[in-house]
Amino acid sequence: MYTVRLLDDTIFQVGKILCVARNYRSHATELGNEPPSEPVFFLKPASSIIGPREKAIIPPYSQLCHHEVELAVLIGKWGKNIPKQEAMNHVAGYGVGIDLTLRDVQQRLKEQGLPWDQAKGFDTSCPLSDFVPASRVSDPHNLHLTLSVNGDLRQDGNTSEMIHTIPDLISTASSIFTLEKGDILLTGTPSGVGPVVPGDQVSAEIEGVNWLNIGIQ
Repeated sequence: MYTVRLLDDTIFQVGKILCVARNYRSHATELGNEPPSEPVFFLKPASSIIGPREKAIIPPYSQLCHHEVELAVLIGKWGKNIPKQEAMNHVAGYGVGIDLTLRDVQQRLKEQGLPWDQAKGFDTSCPLSDFVPASRVSDPHNLHLTLSVNGDLRQDGNTSEMIHTIPDLISTASSIFTLEKGDILLTGTPSGVGPVVPGDQVSAEIEGVNWLNIGIQ
């Protein structure tokens, strides 16, 4: 059983992690991709979660692992086909997430027209902070995100850059997947993604939300 903690000490059992692809135009551009007109989702298993100060392990089948800092949204109640105007009522809290991506594996599989789950959903690929209650975050669409590797700033963005807002993402996601209490939505990453290698220390922070420090092994 994989769980996350809300800072009021409520524990949530995680069911699934929904990630949105190319939700920051700057990130899509740096990888040579066009942003999709509608949200596109992929999944990470709950078994990919690690917590603050733990170590992420790069699998031996990859030589190029990238970091991607993201605002994580914790779903607080069941929902299906949720209207946009009701979507924020389903948010229990916000946290800091890092979507670790095996970029070489992903690219190779994409070129072959194959699914790339093993590039995104491997064990330890989803470091997460504790979550703050949604009521403590006045505007989740205006939050400063940063990520540093060994003290060097790599990513520096703002959630205002998201192409699809949190209500958009929740509404669209719930038309595809039933959302359940404890599900987590990763909302995309700004530009500046880059490699991490064993021995690196990665620090991510979202101002007004939380921080996350992990090691790479």
